[in-house]
Amino acid sequence: MTTFNSQQNLILSKTTIYLKTSKSFPHFPPHKKPWQPFLFTPSPSFVLTRHKLPTELSSFKLNYKAGRSLKTVVRSYKVVIEHEGQSTELEVEPDETILSKALDSGLTVPHDCKLGVCMTCPAKLISGSVDQSDGMLSDDVVERGYALLCAAYPKSDCQIRVIPEEELLSLQLATAND
Repeated sequence: MTTFNSQQNLILSKTTIYLKTSKSFPHFPPHKKPWQPFLFTPSPSFVLTRHKLPTELSSFKLNYKAGRSLKTVVRSYKVVIEHEGQSTELEVEPDETILSKALDSGLTVPHDCKLGVCMTCPAKLISGSVDQSDGMLSDDVVERGYALLCAAYPKSDCQIRVIPEEELLSLQLATAND
């Protein structure tokens, strides 16, 4: 069902839409994968401007008004994970954690909470860069190239080595006292 307000803008009451997004789009449900449908409910930050009569989808233009750019092109990154003497290459989307892709690919990578708090999925970043702002590692540890796979989103092609949990815990505790 659609209605028009006095400014002749299309107001969406409830509908299913398909969007390909990146992690920088904060209103996209994090549990959804790109091109997966989700229920779109009204929000003051979304307005579909009316152009002529609404006879087809091309009659409307999506205006995102929250002051952020809406990225529709998502590039996957090549992530090489070294674990138990083997290297595995994965294609990981920017809005997908390296751990979730590794598990989906059948790798048996150590993990527990999947929230970036328990530190059971530690890794050393050998090359490339990741966004791990969702994790609980100290800045000193991050600057030394350590990451938690459950909170690591690729920002470039990268190579990562899974390390023992004790290595990261001792480093995290040592830097906490500095």
